[in-house]
Amino acid sequence: MEPETLQDADADTAAEVQEILAAARHHDLRSLRTLLRTHSASVQDPQTGYTPLHAAIAGVQPSGKEQKANGLVNGESADVEGDEKADGQESAMSTIKLLLQNGAIWNDLDKNDETPGCLALRLGLTDLYNLMVDAGVRAEILLNRLNGYEQLKDDEVDEEADVDAEVSSGSSAIADSADVGAIEDTVHPPSSLDPQPNQSMYLSSSLSFHADRILDSSANSVMMSWETTLMSRTTSLLAPSAGLRILNIGHGMGIIDLEFQSISPRTHHIVEAHPSVLARMREQGWYEKPNVVIHEGRWQDVLPKLIESENGEPYLFDAIYFDTFAEPYSALRTFFDDFVIGLLDEGGKWGFFNGLGADRQICYDVYAKVVELDLFEAGFEVEWTGVEVPDLEQSGEWEGVRRPYWKLREYRLPVCWFMG
Repeated sequence: MEPETLQDADADTAAEVQEILAAARHHDLRSLRTLLRTHSASVQDPQTGYTPLHAAIAGVQPSGKEQKANGLVNGESADVEGDEKADGQESAMSTIKLLLQNGAIWNDLDKNDETPGCLALRLGLTDLYNLMVDAGVRAEILLNRLNGYEQLKDDEVDEEADVDAEVSSGSSAIADSADVGAIEDTVHPPSSLDPQPNQSMYLSSSLSFHADRILDSSANSVMMSWETTLMSRTTSLLAPSAGLRILNIGHGMGIIDLEFQSISPRTHHIVEAHPSVLARMREQGWYEKPNVVIHEGRWQDVLPKLIESENGEPYLFDAIYFDTFAEPYSALRTFFDDFVIGLLDEGGKWGFFNGLGADRQICYDVYAKVVELDLFEAGFEVEWTGVEVPDLEQSGEWEGVRRPYWKLREYRLPVCWFMG
């Protein structure tokens, strides 16, 4: 649902839109309730891009003293003091709750490229920021559930089509695999002019290998050397001793696999699907390393074979790591819902590259909570460890890269294990 602007509003006049924004800004619940009976909670000012949610948050600041962005976006703080229950924050919370109950969109962007939550974070309004994070969590969980229902519906249609095909042909029909539309792991889907790569696009693209990165044919960064610190810390938490059985999904530049090799694992299985990466692994001698087993193919195809091994006993691992490219969050959830339970041994640990929503702080915080809830539902505990990330833009890491995939100053490293 797109925000309703003054230019394309059919029912709302310019004066009525400003009246809604003013009521939100002044936390006038009585007037706002009356206006929302006949008007949208997602109107938008054409000058500032503010929605009523933005206005309610900005209204906490004294008139004329709203802090300037100073070029900072995505909620980056401009040396603002903590909220200390700023004047009007409690009334703003009531206003925000009313707007959300009436369909206000938690992640609409203003002209400064800020969501309401980004604005609250920049202004140091912690309670309002947390309220917007919770709204984002509810929305994303709902969308994920609806996506699951849609997939079930599509599967039922496919099964009926398969049955019809078998009846008409008199032989078994094998349906072509098709990707079911999944929720993106970013909350702002790209426009049709700037599409995100998906798995099939990635696997068919040519890769260029550099000393500090791998790029696909569209200059999307598949992996970069700045992640080495994250991979080293991940290894120390997932596999702290020698002689472990390790499974890694997604080789990329081989950063974490080199880290795993440094601890002398008993066995080291690697799942990799891209032909160019596999060719480079052959050149670098990975196929000849002792105790290393390379599984060529998509993890969706490889892992069922590991679970259903030839002798009927599944492969079991002490440490599992998951880091794939160009897949939505639904793929990660399928991984831990359907496969980890059959591959991780008792007492083992597993983790994943936590880049969900990492282009915006509120998105990162929302997905951390979404993942935590989904992990709990799947029977896993999770512990997060903060790892400082340098200013990658200032250091020039993104030069020659189409789209930065990381804009935050702290990485939350997840380590998961079975409950109990």
